Amino acid sequence: MASPPRALAVVLFGAPGFVGELPAAHLRAHAPAGLRVALAGRSRARLDAVAERLGGVAAEWERVVLDASDGPACDALAARTRVLATTVGPYARHGREVVRACAEVGTHYADLTGEVLFVHDVADAFHELAGRTGARIVPSCGFDSVPSDLGVWLTAQAARERGLGELTTTTLSVRRMRGGLSGGTIDSMRQQAIAAREDETARRTVADPYGLSPDRAAEPAPRSRGGSSPLSRVTRAIPVRRTDEGRWTGPFVMASYNTRVVRRTNALLDYAYGRDFRYQEVSDFGRSRTAPLKAVAMTAGLLGVAGGMAFGPTRAVLDRVLPEPGEGPSEETRERGMFAMEVVAGTTSGQQVRTRVGAPYDPGYNGTAIMLGQAALCLALDELDSPGGVLTPAAAMAEPLAERLRGFDFELEVQD
Repeated sequence: MASPPRALAVVLFGAPGFVGELPAAHLRAHAPAGLRVALAGRSRARLDAVAERLGGVAAEWERVVLDASDGPACDALAARTRVLATTVGPYARHGREVVRACAEVGTHYADLTGEVLFVHDVADAFHELAGRTGARIVPSCGFDSVPSDLGVWLTAQAARERGLGELTTTTLSVRRMRGGLSGGTIDSMRQQAIAAREDETARRTVADPYGLSPDRAAEPAPRSRGGSSPLSRVTRAIPVRRTDEGRWTGPFVMASYNTRVVRRTNALLDYAYGRDFRYQEVSDFGRSRTAPLKAVAMTAGLLGVAGGMAFGPTRAVLDRVLPEPGEGPSEETRERGMFAMEVVAGTTSGQQVRTRVGAPYDPGYNGTAIMLGQAALCLALDELDSPGGVLTPAAAMAEPLAERLRGFDFELEVQD
C-alpha cells in the first residue's frame, strides 16, 4: 500500500541521546539532497544543541518536541512522516505508543531494540493492523539484528539459486569483534530481566527460542540438549564446544535475541529457509591453548551479568559499574571498532553454504548508526515488495538494505 503524501520523509526520535546523535550525523552526511528530515526528542534545547553540533543541512531540519507516552502527539507526528526511526529505549517503556501511532496511519517504523518482550508485545498487538495500513514496523535495525538477519537471508537465497535446497543446521560464528554495548542496551537488558523476574508469562516468553514466531504452534519443539543429570546441567550452563575443525566456541552476547529474530524471518517468509531450519550463534575463540579458557571466562561473565540483572542486590552492584543510558565510548575508541562473522549453513542437498558478514565499524555505535540510518532511508525511498506488518530487517528490506550497506564497506557476501 502506497503511503499518502507526507510533509516529512524521515523523523529521527531520540537524536539528543548519545546513540541517537550518531544516526543523525549519518543522515546529515548521506541523506539525498532535499530530503525532508526532522529531529524529535523531549527537550527543545537539546534538539537545538544537536542541530548546532551537526551543522550543515541539519541546522535547518525541523525539530519536534515529543514525549513517547503522549499518544496524541505520537499520532500527530506519525501522520506527518513516511518513516519514524527511534533510538529511545527501553522500548518496552518508550516504544509502544510510537509503534501504535505508526501502525494506525501506515507510517514505516525502525528502531534498535533487542528486547524480546517488546517485540512480542507489539507483534501481537499491531501486526495485523500494520498489514492493513501498509506500515512496515521493523524493530532491530542495528547490530541487533541486521548482520544476523541479512547474513542468513543471503545464505538461504544462495542455496536456492545454486539448487542446494533448504537450510538445515545453521551457525553464525563471531570471528572477531571490537566494540562495546551502549548504556541504552544495558538498560534494556536490565528492564527485561526485571520484567522476566516478576512475571511468569514474561519469563516463558523470554525463554522460548521461538517466542517471536508469528505462528508458534507451527514451529518445531526445541531439541533437547541432554538429560537431567548433574553433568548435563553443567554442560548446558557452560556452552563451550570444540568444533569438528578444532575451534573452540562459546556464547555470543546477542545470540538469545538475534536467533529469535532470524527464526521470525523464516516464519514471515513462509518458511523459505525450510521447516528443518535450526539456527544458533556462537563466539569463535580459535584453536589456541588458551581458547577454551577464554570461552569459559566469557560464559561465566555472561552468566554473572544475566543472573545479576535479575536480582535487586546484585543489580545494584552492576548498576554502579555498567554504562548508564546516554553514555558511550570516545570517538577514538569507536574508530577502532570492527566485527567479522561467518554464517555456515547445511542444506538438504548435504552441501554447505558460507556467507561472510562484517564491517570496519564499532558494532554498537558507528556501525549501528549506519544500519539504522540506511534502514530509514531504505523504508522511505526504495521500492520494496514486502507487505505491512511487524517485520524483521530481512523480511522487510532484504537485498535493498544489503546493497545500501555494501556501499558503506559492509561485507555481506556469499563465498564461492
